[in-house]
Amino acid sequence: MFLPVSIDITDKQILLIGGGKVALEKITSLKRFTDKIIIVTIEADDVVKEYPYHIIYKAYEKSDLDGSFLVYACTNIKITNQQIKDDCNEKGILVNVVDNPGLCDFISPAIYKQGNMTVAVSSNGKDVRSSIRWRNRIRDLIDNGSAGL
Repeated sequence: MFLPVSIDITDKQILLIGGGKVALEKITSLKRFTDKIIIVTIEADDVVKEYPYHIIYKAYEKSDLDGSFLVYACTNIKITNQQIKDDCNEKGILVNVVDNPGLCDFISPAIYKQGNMTVAVSSNGKDVRSSIRWRNRIRDLIDNGSAGL
């Protein structure tokens, strides 16, 4: 069971391991909250390269975790993602193994952000599409003025 919380990531390093489409989805979500993102990847998607984040082109090593507050394992290699999970656990770093809630210390909800207000919808990693639909319904209510806010 995941506890919904908001975490202060001010001046804290977020590490993404992997530079493909899954990493791009996380970047798209995280960019609203921080610019302290480092990406470790063998190769990066062209769109990922367009972001102003520091990209280190190399294979993952445990030492890449040093100084990280949160880690997203975004590779498409299950063995690597498991190694990242194990290494993060050993170092006491929270990790999200994208697309595998069973390996996650935290999950990313469907988020709608407007100014200082943030709405997050989560299904505990069980039904991401439903979370997105709920988030979109909330967004539409707010954007159309139907929510009376």
